Amino acid sequence: MRGSRVVMIDTLLLLAMNGLIWGLIIALIALGLSVIFGLLDVINIAHGDFFMVGTVLAWASLEATGNFWIGFIIVPLICLVLGALIQVAVIQPIRGVAALSIVATFGLSLILQEGVRMTFGATPRRMLPPISGTVPLFGIEYELYRLLAATLSLVALATFFWFLRNTKIGTWMRAVRHDRDTATAMGIPAKRVYIFTFAIGFALAGFGGVVAAPITTVDFRGGVDLLPVCFIAVIIGGLGNLPGTAAAAILLSLLEGIIQTVANPTVARITSLVLMSAVLLVRPQGLFKGHVK
Repeated sequence: MRGSRVVMIDTLLLLAMNGLIWGLIIALIALGLSVIFGLLDVINIAHGDFFMVGTVLAWASLEATGNFWIGFIIVPLICLVLGALIQVAVIQPIRGVAALSIVATFGLSLILQEGVRMTFGATPRRMLPPISGTVPLFGIEYELYRLLAATLSLVALATFFWFLRNTKIGTWMRAVRHDRDTATAMGIPAKRVYIFTFAIGFALAGFGGVVAAPITTVDFRGGVDLLPVCFIAVIIGGLGNLPGTAAAAILLSLLEGIIQTVANPTVARITSLVLMSAVLLVRPQGLFKGHVK
């Protein structure tokens, strides 16, 4: 009896830690979704596929160079350029029309998936972590790379919020988000801000893909299951509230990790959906009301 209780506690700790670390990665991706929606009013159905592109590019970078760490520099830069091109070619012509943005980004999602399937292949692949081994943590042996993934995600989150608060482009992004007409009248190049915003949203998702690649499978449909979690986090955190979105993503993943100790992942996901529905009914503005000023 005592042995089974110890095993259950160890399992709870393991799944809770996995959920927390996965939540930090989800927070990066959900932030990209939230900043695109908040500034451009674009409902980006393809955002999960931006994450998938990040995982595939991480795989390609490793295959080409033999060095996993280079991917942390190369992949976000490639995603930044791709995001800018997509914004100019796909998003800018339909900006301000939510219904068209759904159709356009759904088509973009299919293009990205089929393009990756055609070049990368349909077979899911696994990447070995660049560092192996475990460390004792709360009485359990925990994977060293997952702790590194948490650290990298935290650094990326902190860097993004620092950038938003302390750089000229970050100030421009917040100004255009708050009042586009006034920002334009003051000389802020709104169109360039839109391009950079979409590009940085793609880059955040791509960086999350690099971090997650050794943890999850590299697959052309790898972003499909991720998209609902990001939308749930954006809704629970509050539309336009970037810190709230990050906090909601971490809390959701931690909750799902804990629930998986007593139920299957489907039940955990249903719980997240029920929580989202409750938030919409009781506090439709989100648990963390407001936006980044």
